[in-house]
Amino acid sequence: MSSTVVGTTTWGTTLAVLAARSGQPVRLLCRTSEEAENLRTAGKHTRRLPGVALPDKLVPDANVECAVSSARLVVIAVPSDRFRENVRRIAAHVPPDAVVLSVTKGLELPAGLRMSEVMTQELPNHPAGQFAVLSGPNLAGEIIAGKPALTVVAAPNESASRLVQDTLMSPAFRVYTSDDVVGVELCGSLKNIIALAAGMADGLGAGDNAKAALVTRGLSEIGRLGMAAGAQLITFAGLAGLGDVMATCNSPLSRNRRVGEELAKGRTLDEILAGMDAVAEGVNTTVAALEMAEKLDVDMPITRLMSQVLFEGLSAAECIPALMERPPRPEW
Repeated sequence: MSSTVVGTTTWGTTLAVLAARSGQPVRLLCRTSEEAENLRTAGKHTRRLPGVALPDKLVPDANVECAVSSARLVVIAVPSDRFRENVRRIAAHVPPDAVVLSVTKGLELPAGLRMSEVMTQELPNHPAGQFAVLSGPNLAGEIIAGKPALTVVAAPNESASRLVQDTLMSPAFRVYTSDDVVGVELCGSLKNIIALAAGMADGLGAGDNAKAALVTRGLSEIGRLGMAAGAQLITFAGLAGLGDVMATCNSPLSRNRRVGEELAKGRTLDEILAGMDAVAEGVNTTVAALEMAEKLDVDMPITRLMSQVLFEGLSAAECIPALMERPPRPEW
């Protein structure tokens, strides 16, 4: 069985390496022939994973038909704002029996579409049960180093999730299955908003009590939105929810947490993003989440404050009294 990973992102390359290390043939679809040739010549991704050799079973390729047409599993690992164009790029060559897996943790603006919804739109003739999504506490830097990690793959068709599980499972990377596609996707996307807020709390020196409370209330907030959108609440207590929130809100490897820390220092969003080499999905997801919350009539005070900090000039320090002085209410 062969697999194809679309996108030479850090996460995409990491997953391609994982599958190839297990002895499976893997194609890594590059943007250009020049990029593919550079990867083949160097034998590694010098920009994203400079210390990691590409296994012999991993072949960088820029020819879409060659890379995709015989794949049993097609993994799409690109930022949410480039997801649709990449699905369009491969659409004509995806085999009808292939599982198409999104590992992107974001929502598409302006409608706030989940990546599985984008796949459904751009691959209208593909069997719905063959679309899958993957999310969890998955910091690529730790995984590529062989540190133990777990994740969740969700699909409407159990055979699709099993295929992903069989392809990516290894002694150091454990894959669980789920049927809650909406929940797993929303967990992966919405937790980035909480990571932004957690980073601000760290940057402000708010303390462990405050950060724990913020993350807990944030998880409750995104869980309410998830349930209103059709997700299972239990998913938010699992690896894709609580697990990913813990990793993203605490790790120095988290891009979204780092953005929050920099906001707490008084830097503008434009300044922060200009100095980053990768996408912080929480920025666009904040916009999309508020759009969803308004449509579904869900209160999201932390997300609303994050939006004001990101786009309206509210200072990070003003968020603490804004949350602490809200009217008293029951926890549940």
